[in-house]
Amino acid sequence: MTSVPQVQVTFDCADPVRVGLFWCEALGYVPSAPPDDAATWDDAARGWGRSHPGAWFACSDPAGSRPRLYFQRVPEGKAVKNRVHLDVKVGAGLVGDDRLAVLEAECTRLTTLGATRLRLMLADEENESCLVMADVEGNEFCLD
Repeated sequence: MTSVPQVQVTFDCADPVRVGLFWCEALGYVPSAPPDDAATWDDAARGWGRSHPGAWFACSDPAGSRPRLYFQRVPEGKAVKNRVHLDVKVGAGLVGDDRLAVLEAECTRLTTLGATRLRLMLADEENESCLVMADVEGNEFCLD
């Protein structure tokens, strides 16, 4: 049997620290220690021969069961819909009004952190309701 590799989700963004701290709050993650025994991510970057303050950030699940999130500064802005997005599973197992209430409550919490509500997709014959949102830099994600 082949071992399953670890997965990291990488975000291209303008302000890695800001986006990373949003996702820390949204998911209950904590900032990851910088690599190479550096005191800060900026110190690690200097060790790599780069001097770009705030260009990298990472956070991880304190329980270690969910993937690490990595944030890197890129020069271009977001131009189109994400091809990959996160589904934040806050309404798992709930249906109808109970599910909508949980989605709306989490939407309110995340909006206070800087997220934007985009649209509510109501349940149909195949799918339960979900709420599409964007993080502090416009990256779409779903409350599901």
